Amino acid sequence: MQRNTYGQSPPLHHPVPQHVSTVPQLRSPPPPPGSAQSQQQGYTPAGQPGNPYQQQGGTSGNVFGAYGQFMNDPTAQVAAQFGQTAFKQGQEYVEQNIGRYVNVAALKHYFNVSNSYVINKLFLVLFPWRHKGWSRKQAVGANGQEGWYLSPRDDINSPDMYIPVMGLVTYVLLSTLIAGLKGAFNPELLGVTATTGLSVVIVEITALKLGCYLLSISSQSQLFDLIAYSGYKFVGIIVTIIVAEILNGGKGTGGWIGWAVFAYTFSANALFLLRSLKYVLLPEINGQPGGPMQTDSRAKRNQRTQFLFFYSYIVQLFFMWVLTRA
Repeated sequence: MQRNTYGQSPPLHHPVPQHVSTVPQLRSPPPPPGSAQSQQQGYTPAGQPGNPYQQQGGTSGNVFGAYGQFMNDPTAQVAAQFGQTAFKQGQEYVEQNIGRYVNVAALKHYFNVSNSYVINKLFLVLFPWRHKGWSRKQAVGANGQEGWYLSPRDDINSPDMYIPVMGLVTYVLLSTLIAGLKGAFNPELLGVTATTGLSVVIVEITALKLGCYLLSISSQSQLFDLIAYSGYKFVGIIVTIIVAEILNGGKGTGGWIGWAVFAYTFSANALFLLRSLKYVLLPEINGQPGGPMQTDSRAKRNQRTQFLFFYSYIVQLFFMWVLTRA
């Protein structure tokens, strides 16, 4: 039997639209120009070029992207607050413990310097005979009387701690540098030189305090003043080492050139101390209550004068010779 064959149906085709219509996308209108939102989203007026960094970065003023929002993270804010609290507590702990032995408020007075003061003070230490008027300036209190000494920033005759500290550090580095140029550098030389300089200062301050005790000399902030004045010798020592090394061709501070430079710097330092320490060891008689200490008798004043001369010349000569040859 043969099956009846039927006609095959034509293939199906999807209708193709003849007119394509686009559906517009709904967008919110741009914010008015000049507003904060328009600046963040990068809208610019027509005809004006936009900021490529704002368009690419997505936010205005933040070129780091998501990393710029780190401090807005609550965890980061808590960590920053914790760090500030820990720093304040540590500062209070240090001030409470160090304050038992050192007057921190008085110590800050000696570091209140300026660039002009440092330059003028170095010139004064090296050329003291050109200076006139060695008395320190005092501020006038509310009652019209002299109250306290001015800071080094406001008085060239005021002692400071900045130059002595930097002088000691420069002396240590300069000594090791010269040893390195001569091929004799040793890492232990840093510690040895620093120990020698600190030992000289400690011994000198101890001898000064002993002399002040025996001569019944006492005044406010006297210890800090003596430490400051004992450190000015490093200015002359550094000048002696540098000039002697240059003029002697790297042969050190020996020879007549080294001794000539040493004699000059020593004489300048001695005259500077003799004039500056006069208000500490040889104060003028002052009838005002609470003023500087007074000289009781002529005999005691003569003893203090001899002590001042011995310290300014004999003691300084020995210690400066030790440090320049160290």
